[in-house]
Amino acid sequence: MTDEIKVFQDKLTERLLELDLEKEPKELYQPIHYTLSLGGKRMRPILAIMAYQCCAKDWEKIIEPALAIELFHNFTLIHDDIMDEAPLRRGQPTVYKKWNKDIAILSGDVLMVMAYDLLMKAEYDDFKYLLRLFNRCAIEVCEGQQLDMNFEEKYSVSEGDYLEMIRLKTAVLLGFSLELGGLLGGMSKEEAAHVRDFGVNIGIGFQLKDDLLDVYGDAQKFGKQVGGDIIANKKTLLLIKAIELAEGKQKLDLHNLMADKAIDPDVKVRKMKEIYKDLNIETIAEKAMNDHFEKGFEQLKALEEGSYNLKPLKQFTEALIARDH
Repeated sequence: MTDEIKVFQDKLTERLLELDLEKEPKELYQPIHYTLSLGGKRMRPILAIMAYQCCAKDWEKIIEPALAIELFHNFTLIHDDIMDEAPLRRGQPTVYKKWNKDIAILSGDVLMVMAYDLLMKAEYDDFKYLLRLFNRCAIEVCEGQQLDMNFEEKYSVSEGDYLEMIRLKTAVLLGFSLELGGLLGGMSKEEAAHVRDFGVNIGIGFQLKDDLLDVYGDAQKFGKQVGGDIIANKKTLLLIKAIELAEGKQKLDLHNLMADKAIDPDVKVRKMKEIYKDLNIETIAEKAMNDHFEKGFEQLKALEEGSYNLKPLKQFTEALIARDH
């Protein structure tokens, strides 16, 4: 499986770097080339290819529409970095830091238009349907980003609101990737919707896994500071459940830890983890994560009576679920 994924990644990267970006004004196109050269796992277009392979073998036919998803994803990253004032992306300066905000906005806009251009290369009879799916997904991703920003201003957020935010911000794009691949491979709209719902639930599970790794992961494997979400008071499921379940002195301690801007970060992480342990937060979050993974795989059962080769997609997803970084 790993060798096959590497083949997909190499082909996708090769085709990305063939895009005509040696154009004027260079201030517009150089940031796009820079962004696409930073790497990344290309998970979304790979999922589109794997869904396509459930039905057909000539996967190179859909390289360009699959890459439309990657371009859209990178467009969102460029704009998100501006909103988050993030200095680094994949270990390198973000576009708005390397150039400026205006250039980052414009370059992101062009990436979005280029994504539509690549999607138009899809060979599908009802192209308007594909376009509606893509547009719905694009709007939902923006809704999710706005909700995430809204949450920064709130002391507490409900579990349902948080799950809806990550569904929109992160998971729907994974779902659309799979749906696109399934439709282009020959699945009916109803069948492709099952693959989409598989992707959405798996995507929510992945985000919950990332939330857990941020607190309990190995810093060297995770690639970023463990406890970063705690330090930033980020409204993850773990913090949301702690705020919901804490009582008495524990509730006061939790509030003080969140409000104290002068506290040493390591002390804050240690004390917050003690509260999480007392409240059994790790187990609660793991259950929510596993519930979504199970819901995802349930969706694939609706396709098992057909002649689809679902095994590679299942194996790839299981390998992603098992990762510890």
